[in-house]
Amino acid sequence: MNRQLSIFIPLSLVALCAGASELRRDTVGLKEVVVTAPLKTDPELIPLNVTQVTAGQIENSGESSLLPVLVSKVPGLFVTERGFAGYGVSGGSAGEVNIRGVGQGNKVLFMIDGQPQWAGVFGHSLADTYVANGVERVEVVKGPSSLLYGSNAMGGSINLITHTQKKDGLTGRARALFGSFSTQKFALSSGYKKGKFSATLSGQLDRSNGNRERSEFWLANEFAQLKYAASKSWSVAGMLDMTQTHANNPGTLQDPLENMWTDVFRGTGGLYVKNDYENMDGGIQGYINWGRNKVDDGNAPGQTPRDYIFNSTDYNMGITAYESFYLWKANTFSAGVDFQHWGGHIWNINKEDASIRTSEARHNVNEIAGYVMMQQGFFNDILNINGGVRLQHGSTYGNVWVPQAGLIVKPGHASQIKASFSKGFRAPNIRELYLYPPANPDLKPEYMLNYEVSYRQHFLDYRLMLGAAIFYIDGKNMIQTVRVDGRPHNVNTGKFHNKGFEIEAAYSILSDLHANASWSYLHTDSDNLYSPKNKLCAEITYSPGDFSFTLEDQSIWSMKNGNPDGSTESYTLVNFRAAYTLNSGSAVPVTLSVKVDNIANKHYQIIYGCPMPGTTIMGGAEFKF
Repeated sequence: MNRQLSIFIPLSLVALCAGASELRRDTVGLKEVVVTAPLKTDPELIPLNVTQVTAGQIENSGESSLLPVLVSKVPGLFVTERGFAGYGVSGGSAGEVNIRGVGQGNKVLFMIDGQPQWAGVFGHSLADTYVANGVERVEVVKGPSSLLYGSNAMGGSINLITHTQKKDGLTGRARALFGSFSTQKFALSSGYKKGKFSATLSGQLDRSNGNRERSEFWLANEFAQLKYAASKSWSVAGMLDMTQTHANNPGTLQDPLENMWTDVFRGTGGLYVKNDYENMDGGIQGYINWGRNKVDDGNAPGQTPRDYIFNSTDYNMGITAYESFYLWKANTFSAGVDFQHWGGHIWNINKEDASIRTSEARHNVNEIAGYVMMQQGFFNDILNINGGVRLQHGSTYGNVWVPQAGLIVKPGHASQIKASFSKGFRAPNIRELYLYPPANPDLKPEYMLNYEVSYRQHFLDYRLMLGAAIFYIDGKNMIQTVRVDGRPHNVNTGKFHNKGFEIEAAYSILSDLHANASWSYLHTDSDNLYSPKNKLCAEITYSPGDFSFTLEDQSIWSMKNGNPDGSTESYTLVNFRAAYTLNSGSAVPVTLSVKVDNIANKHYQIIYGCPMPGTTIMGGAEFKF
């Protein structure tokens, strides 16, 4: 693999929000030293719409993958599925995430502790690698995040924040679940902290036969993190995350496949150093995300199997540095650098003679960027005004300007109004630029303009929350494949307009009875697949004593799923989870749980031709120490 790294020195400027005394994000505590993940800004302080999914919500879901949790907790977000277990890669894969109808072609950026996660050759995210084990919270920004993160954050960003050991000593948990289709899920995590040093280890193993013949799947994930607070003002940390998956794909009902499988290995490594002083904070972070994939595209029943296996390696590495200065009351000013180098290598290997290689190609791309954002508070932080711009240069597409402006108004201590204008973009990936007949090396980035207003109000001493948001999206320069002189060719020709609203509510009815609900509406003038016109999610949780009961509803209306006749799919899923904790006051409590999904045994297809399972059951035990 060719990983020659060119060095670029861009200048970056970023400003965050409000006064220095109030905005101590990512801190190193003075009494109990805690080193947290590096974040360029607190998402709650930017003028875009943000949803945070907590560790408690993730744990209560009983899911081993994060994506189903995000679908149920984040208004306006949807993920494709093709079966009971695994999303896969290559042809017929699922796990495509869209926010407010924007997502196809990797327009939503996934990150782990701020490190971008996507395949360097094909540009897509890696759905099976986003596991729940060891994740402390997930921060979802709905709307362009390109000002801070550049390309691929066109429709939004999803940042997985990993767990940090906060108390001295050793803690851990172990979980085993068993259920439908011979499914087994095992997870183990442990944390240790002594003074300024902390460590976290976790592992996960999932296996399933799947709900269809020839849809077997397994996944293994390993994660390690070391952190050290060298002083009250300086800290350093490193992490390594690896995932191995194997997924079989039976194709669709209309076009079944035999011998179709994928083997994927993904790795992520990162190192960061942070500083935190009274009037300034920041850090520098280096990272690399790499992969090794093998794919047999299979054959139709009765046809001769393919005589080759597709292979690829890819990488995505970079460095980001930033420093924030709190110069006067209610103002923040920061400066930093961003650099990213990504690419990969593809080839086919003959099944009978591995020395025979065909269709070999190798490419890479460099990107550099600078960004500036200034936010100033007025009237004791009742009004905060935000404005910024990013200049990004790519070795394949030249310069892209990314503006953003907005305001945050707090008319009362329990209310907040956000209004913003922002631009997002996605650079063409290597496949679109150089691989296969439609390739066009002269492609320019896609981009969209986003306008939105949101309002959030708390009542009854914060026991009741009501929120609403409206948005309008203008997408241009979309990369599409058209016929030029009778041949397929990628060109920047597409456009779309999305608009809609989101309403959400959360109510702590009693200390042990909580309910929440959200409704998302989307109208688009494009032929978007997998973007529900209406999505309703509702949940009620009752936790008397050592028991916990959760009833969940997820309803989808008018979603195009690829049916050739143009019809849409609508369905309602009702899920139930019950848990009981034995010896809750002991040093090693044991929680027994059972989860029943799709109680009504609803038959539906998110991707046309891939029937989803009916009623499924998972149950098991979790130990904490």
